Amino acid sequence: MAEQLPEEVLVLIFRHLPLKDRDSAAKVCRAWASAATSSAVWRDTNISCDCEQEGMLPSYLYTYLAYVHHLRLECELSRKRSRQAVTELLTVLANCAPRLRSLRLESRGEKPLFDAGRDILNAVHTFCGKACELRHLDLRRLPFTLDDKLVLQVAHGCPQLCSIFLDNHTLVDSVRPSSILELLDACPHLRALGLHFASLSCAVLQALAAPGRVPFRLLALQGSCPEDARTSPVPNESWAALCCRHPGLAVELELEPVMPADCVTRVLQPAIPVSALRLNLSGDTVGPVHFAAHHYAATLRVVEVRTSASLELDAALQELAARCSGLQEIHCFCVVRPSVLTAFRVHCPRLRSYTLKLKREPHPWLPMLWR
Repeated sequence: MAEQLPEEVLVLIFRHLPLKDRDSAAKVCRAWASAATSSAVWRDTNISCDCEQEGMLPSYLYTYLAYVHHLRLECELSRKRSRQAVTELLTVLANCAPRLRSLRLESRGEKPLFDAGRDILNAVHTFCGKACELRHLDLRRLPFTLDDKLVLQVAHGCPQLCSIFLDNHTLVDSVRPSSILELLDACPHLRALGLHFASLSCAVLQALAAPGRVPFRLLALQGSCPEDARTSPVPNESWAALCCRHPGLAVELELEPVMPADCVTRVLQPAIPVSALRLNLSGDTVGPVHFAAHHYAATLRVVEVRTSASLELDAALQELAARCSGLQEIHCFCVVRPSVLTAFRVHCPRLRSYTLKLKREPHPWLPMLWR
């Protein structure tokens, strides 16, 4: 019966298989081999380099890289063979994957101490120099310091870019606003951008609001390193001008413990159209939650709070629920009172997922699906 399945059905099945299973399927019969080697199977591909065996990447893989349009590449940073496989694959992609439209790099495990990731970053640099058809580049899951050299390479090598995310978790941010300005100038189709606060400036927002730019959809901002805490915040007037130019803009904010309370106060401007707010602060969290309830009610869709439990926090969360009826997700990683859970269920009809625990439970705390 398997041999009688139409090739279109086999393709739909095989495209969800990992590499080893695709290889096994191709050896079953001619019909399966034809389907498993179809370009449609390889269009969206996930490759995980997380083992240490020889031949980690099967030799036939390089034959089909030309068919890959969207690639998610995973690396186990603590394993030498995994890193070698990733750097080798990126180097090959630079020369034989002209159709690649999107690349997403993700790391797993702990990176070795004092590891700057030069091997992987150099491979990314080489790839971006030749990826003239690339539309989407996501480096959020790489825990290495990204710099001006890489951003400028992307600007010069990927003129068709529509989205790039540089807002990764790193101890140092080495991307200056001037490099982002050059990126915006070289990539006129850019619609989504992820940055650290240190890479943002009034001039960057002005460039985004320029009359000739395409509609800008998403700006993700990360505050997780000392440079982010020291940077001068963008004034509310600049945000208002950007929103006027791009009324459909959504901004995602993620604030980590490195951001002191006074810096958080300066960063949170009323005119920012915040759609997602993730707070993991070492100082006051109640104040930012109150601020969000009063100023982001029309745009806020996702809230994540990591702090200690308190009556003041419960009151702020209840106010958030009452004011932000469009909220779709709320995740609070501390115990809350039952009234908090009731408030979100009653006042947020679009709520689809929440993490609101009424008693301590073993970690990890998994979200509940609602409606």
